[in-house]
Amino acid sequence: MLYFIDVIIPIPLKKLFTYTVTAAEAEFLKPGMRVAVPFGKSKIYTGVVFSIHNEAPVAYEAKDIQQILDEKPVVNDLQLKFWQWIASYYMCTLGDVMRAALPNAFILESETVVTRNAINNIDESILKDDEFLIFEALQHQSSLKIHDITNILGKKNILPVIKGLIEKEAITVEEEVYEKYKPKLVRYVKLHTSYTSERALHELLDELSRAPKQREVVLTLFSISAKTKKPVKVSDLVEESGASSSIIKSLIDKGVLEEYHIQTDRVEYSGEDTEASKQLNDHQETALKEIQSSFENHSVTLLHGVTSSGKTEVYVKLIEAVINQGKQVLYLLPEIALTTQLITRLQNYFGEKVAVFHSKYSSQERVEVWNHVLNNSAPALPSGRKAQIILGARSSIFLPFNNLGLIVVDEEHEQSFKQFDPAPRYHARDAAVVLAHLHGAKTLLGSATPSLESYYNAKQNKYGFVELLYRYNNVLMPDIELVDIKDKLKKKRMKGHFSDRLIEEMTETLAEGHQIILFQNRRGFSPIVECKTCGHAPQCPNCDVSLTYHQYRNQLRCHYCGYNSAMLQDCSACGGQDIDSKGFGTEQIEEEVKILFPDYKVARMDLDTTRGKYGYEKIITALEQQEIDILVGTQMLTKGLDFRNVKLVGIMNADNMLNFPDFRAHERSFQLMLQVSGRAGRTEERGKVLIQTYNPFHNILQQVSTNNYTEMFKEQMNERYNFKYPPIYKQIKITLKHKDYNRVETASIWFAKSLRQVFGDAVLGPEAPPVARIRNQFHKNILVKIPKKQSLAKTKEAIIKINNSFFSVKDFRSVRVVLNVDNF
Repeated sequence: MLYFIDVIIPIPLKKLFTYTVTAAEAEFLKPGMRVAVPFGKSKIYTGVVFSIHNEAPVAYEAKDIQQILDEKPVVNDLQLKFWQWIASYYMCTLGDVMRAALPNAFILESETVVTRNAINNIDESILKDDEFLIFEALQHQSSLKIHDITNILGKKNILPVIKGLIEKEAITVEEEVYEKYKPKLVRYVKLHTSYTSERALHELLDELSRAPKQREVVLTLFSISAKTKKPVKVSDLVEESGASSSIIKSLIDKGVLEEYHIQTDRVEYSGEDTEASKQLNDHQETALKEIQSSFENHSVTLLHGVTSSGKTEVYVKLIEAVINQGKQVLYLLPEIALTTQLITRLQNYFGEKVAVFHSKYSSQERVEVWNHVLNNSAPALPSGRKAQIILGARSSIFLPFNNLGLIVVDEEHEQSFKQFDPAPRYHARDAAVVLAHLHGAKTLLGSATPSLESYYNAKQNKYGFVELLYRYNNVLMPDIELVDIKDKLKKKRMKGHFSDRLIEEMTETLAEGHQIILFQNRRGFSPIVECKTCGHAPQCPNCDVSLTYHQYRNQLRCHYCGYNSAMLQDCSACGGQDIDSKGFGTEQIEEEVKILFPDYKVARMDLDTTRGKYGYEKIITALEQQEIDILVGTQMLTKGLDFRNVKLVGIMNADNMLNFPDFRAHERSFQLMLQVSGRAGRTEERGKVLIQTYNPFHNILQQVSTNNYTEMFKEQMNERYNFKYPPIYKQIKITLKHKDYNRVETASIWFAKSLRQVFGDAVLGPEAPPVARIRNQFHKNILVKIPKKQSLAKTKEAIIKINNSFFSVKDFRSVRVVLNVDNF
């Protein structure tokens, strides 16, 4: 009887590939284990076993697998189910999902080398037969690669043999690049055991009196270990004693100090014992009870709580309850900046149980978190279970949970939950609802400005709905004032981009010792640089956009492809010297603030200042500790951060958000402005928000100033209803890209025509997007709208059919087609 396995390979293939295995291997293998498999002429990939069966593939002859990489599955059955759902719903392949889901370190692409352990002489009688064969082969040659060993033993599952040899210290294993994950070791020192008696110690200190620095190190070592009663790290010792590491090294060489290593986690919780969670106030108590009762009938509940109403504390209570049942919790956040603030809060309550997972972590750190989550099912001591609460950005929905009890999606309206490139283009909020359903867990969506889809679902009674309408401590909602800049410009009351009202309020706030946040949704100095003589503006050579001027590097940059050039001294078209910059970004605001308020500390938070793992943390901590008086930033600032001392928020220009060509521009602007204003006045005093605009009578701005979500919802839903947009209709966006304009043109017309034959008028396009060329690729968009009654699965089948026949046309083969489901 022949055995076969289907393997998911991390490349975008429509079908799974089948390989042959022996009966013993089929016995050993389980779905979710990794295997190394040959693919194509010479490539070897790490694949994940999807299923084990007895049916030979018809179209090709199955190859043998190379080797088995795991002793137990790294991906569990529920995850494989979830992967399948993502692949089918978001119209991508399982290989795409695997690439996105597994940490890079799991997807290995090379060889392990085994060498003999030269230090130990080993008693050969303790070796088993297989082990002896390897050991003997190593007497004749210095090292063996894994596939050599496979050939010697004639079997593929050689992990147990190698493991046995390592445990008996007969061999050592070196990784070339195989397992890309290495545990992190930390160096510690302690006083050598021969100096522990009083007398020996006195003699040592006398002896060291001639070497005052070394003596200082020994004394510091005592004081540290007395203080902390913990092992002493070399790094701490160097820091405390101010000695160089060479002094410590010479002490180790002398035999005064002993060094040793301990393996640590890269992501560690350093803190005292955990504190109890806060007492909830009456409004929070009611909300908590309502959520719990709503979970009895609905598996998803939407919590609409105004900014600063203490939603996090309500989540904490729910999390406590779930953890006490021994289940896992996933806490999803849109932005890495948010996680830094929340980590501290959650770790104060739950200590070691919290693990963090997001893309600024190295692949080593991700593997650690993955393993903690995978091994969490082991019922260890209640305090000893790591990774029971996962705090993470969108990619953390792929972690190997085994008994999820609750998923909290905070700030659920955020567009950062949607992945745009590469495939799978999933939306973490929607995927989380499905993931919770697979685990039989509950989902809580929380937001001060829920997305229309979620609010609509709650209104349709598909989700439970709970409101929390009062701020914590009953602080009043901030006072929102609209400033008409058109009028101010006429009356010459503007200084740069600041109206007299804004400057007045800022002066007052700073005099009272409070902090200010200024919001401008553009980074860089100015989006357009223009010659006053001939009107020429420098363009990006690869994209259809003008270059943005970045002052701190004195260069022009493209925000789409990263192209940059030095700032021009004279116009490249007419050679004129008179170059003017139009529009304004965060850098320019920062500059103007520094001139207006020279005595105060100003900082900027945007993509340029938060590169690197701790970029966010530095700025956020500085603001919390009141080292910064005025913070200028882009939309990163809007995401649920909690700053105690901010009293004034200024929105520099509300119009460019409102006039954005997108059907959700109004909804987004409303959410953005309300979220920004929610940063003001979060403790005792009422905050103030100033919104500068050319059109203060705009409906959305009026609704923001009265904090009226329901009005906005009604008005926007009316428009969505009339123009057939989500949440009334579903939509799939198809983007075609190619470097030749005419080819994209003909291809997109062909595609749209084929779609119209099936869907009729529900197809819009092909249309060029606002930025029609990015990275030398021309783009065309086609939009398919799907009414509620139409079957989604059938629609997707039809689109995939058309897509397949599209690629069978020879001219279209080089055109890239991107299918984006729920593309908003």
